Amino acid sequence: MKTLKRNALTIAERPIKVIQFGEGNFLRGFVDWIIDVMNEKTSFNGNVHIVQPLATGLADMIENQDGLYHVLLEGIHRGKTIQESRLITSVEGASNPFEDYSNYLSLADNKDLKFIISNTTEAGIAYDPEDKAHTILPVTFPGKLTALLYQRFKTFEGQKDAGLVIIPCELIEKNGEQLESCVLQYAKLWDLPAAFSSWIKDANSFCNTLVDRIVPGFPKDTIKEIQQNLGFEDQLVVMAEPFHLWVIEGPENLKGIFPAEEAGLEVKFVKDLSPYRTRKVRILNGAHTALVPVAYLAGLRTVREAVEDPHIGKYINETIFSEIIPTLDLSEDELKQFAIDVLDRFKNPFIRHELASIALNSISKFKVRVLPSLLAYKQVKGTWPDRLTYSLANLIMFYNPTIGCPINDDEAYCEFFSHLWNSENILDTVYKTLSNITFWGEDLTLHAGLTEKVTEQLNLVASQKQQC
Repeated sequence: MKTLKRNALTIAERPIKVIQFGEGNFLRGFVDWIIDVMNEKTSFNGNVHIVQPLATGLADMIENQDGLYHVLLEGIHRGKTIQESRLITSVEGASNPFEDYSNYLSLADNKDLKFIISNTTEAGIAYDPEDKAHTILPVTFPGKLTALLYQRFKTFEGQKDAGLVIIPCELIEKNGEQLESCVLQYAKLWDLPAAFSSWIKDANSFCNTLVDRIVPGFPKDTIKEIQQNLGFEDQLVVMAEPFHLWVIEGPENLKGIFPAEEAGLEVKFVKDLSPYRTRKVRILNGAHTALVPVAYLAGLRTVREAVEDPHIGKYINETIFSEIIPTLDLSEDELKQFAIDVLDRFKNPFIRHELASIALNSISKFKVRVLPSLLAYKQVKGTWPDRLTYSLANLIMFYNPTIGCPINDDEAYCEFFSHLWNSENILDTVYKTLSNITFWGEDLTLHAGLTEKVTEQLNLVASQKQQC
């Protein structure tokens, strides 16, 4: 098989217009795929340089393949079975700032640069007052971004046309506004010139966004067959579904300089993305997150297996239609159709979407994706929802280190549950979990009856003698 190298292929040279924080499957199977299509079908003519956000990552592997890799789309879309591959040529170079901070900062000196795009998980957009300097590599993503923007401010002497469009893809509400707030906090913490803060606000655009595509990632079980069919030794193949949606709140000129609609892509530029976000986060992401601990503890390992299982499939259907949809203030017909589409996407026969991969950072995901539906149901119906509280109980059990589930979360969270499960008192376990303000942003035990309801559910889960 051939190796993926630019000098062995006919690939147009393009300026780097995008710096991307994150090299994971989602960004490469969604954002970089969209930009690649734009390069083909419009006059965008721009490439992406990837910044590795963590000390360990894929930068070296991306460099070894000259940024080239394939996206394989497989699924059912608008009644048609889709199976197609695309060689992505829009990624040019990857940097590891942990190895060379000065080289990272020099990326800001590129006059062609127009966009910053990121996906550093829901926990990535955060301000840490202990991140006290920009002269060394900041710890947080917003800190790294602030240092990069300050370098650009200095290089171009505060010129307004040197400002950038920042498009975060992290799944938190008002992600652009929150990221801008963090950057301004770092500017103040680091005692940077007032003119820099003004430039941030006046010359740069921080867009709120919503993204939607299921990207299971690297097809490890069938990679040899896939490589044989592609004719390339590609170690960065990304599997994705055909469905995609990117909703962006941004300046009026963004539609012209980022011509995704012109390319026929499902990228919407709107004044208010709230209706899209609520629908997607509560139904699609909420169903995923609610499903994971219940299905995994039932012995299932993929989304499709879970949805097609007679018991778990019934559970997630009832969760969506009986407990999530009634809490949403949108057209019922629209919500039900979206839910039907979501369940069809979950059943995609071509994608093996591992429950374990969705389990990454499950606590923060539950807070954002499921907890609002759980609390809203109580407000609307006057009782606690049976299925969503059952999911929460299963989540607490999932984090029991003695049963062997694939926990992948912040070390402090894992340590909390490690100590917590030393107790055999279920009520105490539930109370300490629900009262952890770090987890939920509030003390959930203050909601009358919730502790008792979750305790009842966790007793039921525990009686099933769970073992992953």
